[in-house]
Amino acid sequence: MTQPQYFQAYMPDQICFGCGRENPDGLHVQSFWQGNEAVCFWQPQAAHQGWPGITCGGIIATLIDCHCMATAMATAIRDEHRSLGSEPYYRFATGSLYIRYLQPTPMDGSLELRAYVTDIKDRRKYTLACDLFAGGGKTVEAEVIAFLVYRSDHPELASPHFHEKNHHRS
Repeated sequence: MTQPQYFQAYMPDQICFGCGRENPDGLHVQSFWQGNEAVCFWQPQAAHQGWPGITCGGIIATLIDCHCMATAMATAIRDEHRSLGSEPYYRFATGSLYIRYLQPTPMDGSLELRAYVTDIKDRRKYTLACDLFAGGGKTVEAEVIAFLVYRSDHPELASPHFHEKNHHRS
């Protein structure tokens, strides 16, 4: 079986708590394509409990947030018929995160996140749907807005915080 192409491996500045490979204390979210859905499998640890045996809601929110930002980036690149890692590269930031916790999310197995883009406006605002499955059923569903905040081919359009002098591509 071929190793999936994880979106986060192609994102600059790998320091994010949710998905940064260079953050030793992070969650290390890894998302990949499975058909038209972005998928992430993640195993909670004891430190991720909200109640005994139940995954903390804040950790779940972080997983969904990072999975969806990476999915928005990968969708933008895929829609341009380019491969991950090709130029220009993009940075997305969370506009909103609406989460419905349907039932407690158990920690005794892998969590599965599935996300896809439902709408794109002006090639800048991406709306995504994301479902989290655990223990044989859907425990969480979310709607996420992702904004394209930086394009390496038009850095002058970014807010000052996202200018290339402040961030280096990994």
